[in-house]
Amino acid sequence: MTSVALASIHIYPLKAARGVDLDDALVEPCGLAGDRRWLLVDGAGRFISQREEPAMARVVVQYTGPGAGISVSSAGHGEMSFMAPLPETGAELLAVTVWGSTVLAATAGRDAAKWFSAYLGRPARLVFLDDPTRRPVDPGYARPQDVVSFADGFPLLLTNTASLDQLGDWLTQSGAARVPMNRFRPNVVVTGAQPWAEDRWRRVMIGEVPFRVAKPCGRCVVTTTDQRTGERGSQPLKMLGRRRRFGKELVFGQNMIPDGPGVIRTGDPVRVLE
Repeated sequence: MTSVALASIHIYPLKAARGVDLDDALVEPCGLAGDRRWLLVDGAGRFISQREEPAMARVVVQYTGPGAGISVSSAGHGEMSFMAPLPETGAELLAVTVWGSTVLAATAGRDAAKWFSAYLGRPARLVFLDDPTRRPVDPGYARPQDVVSFADGFPLLLTNTASLDQLGDWLTQSGAARVPMNRFRPNVVVTGAQPWAEDRWRRVMIGEVPFRVAKPCGRCVVTTTDQRTGERGSQPLKMLGRRRRFGKELVFGQNMIPDGPGVIRTGDPVRVLE
């Protein structure tokens, strides 16, 4: 029997921008250290994502660690780059909205707002979640102490290479091209499991860190967006609609909540506890 292992680790320091690949990551209550602590919001404080701004896929983020800021650049914005330091203590706090939750976040200043507004062609502000305990996870799927960063709803997203292979087979059989895993923007990718085995998992251990599997991840138009160019098509969302429809959701991957701190590393064994 093939053992299940952690194939890759990814964080997205700025929600909606390109991911950063890691060999190891610290697991915190709100997710992987550095994941989705930065956010772009519009003039009303509502989060900006690739759903309405696919050009965010071209924003490259340089990340050096949780104690530092980020630098961003984009081929779609000349050769310009911008460095955003961590907001200082006492920075202005702005009420921002991510789906149904509103949370206070520290503003990154006028220079950041100017850079991103020019890039997107509309008003935008950059904010940082200086206190990651401010945003609780949906209580319908969580315990009272569970918190999340600026991720859509849960601290981590797990996907399975065998499930992607199966989806790719379905796509090629229909005359469409396979899609890479980055279309699904996972945090942890496992290998060695059967296709869709993750649908049945309820608790897993990655290395020495336990996680609860909260719910399947319903997918959206972001999966049809090329994560290098920002160009948008119709797949794999159309195929998920045919093959992976569960109620109203088109499912790929599983949302998870950490049950303890620790460090995970690529190659770690993944054990299904329940």
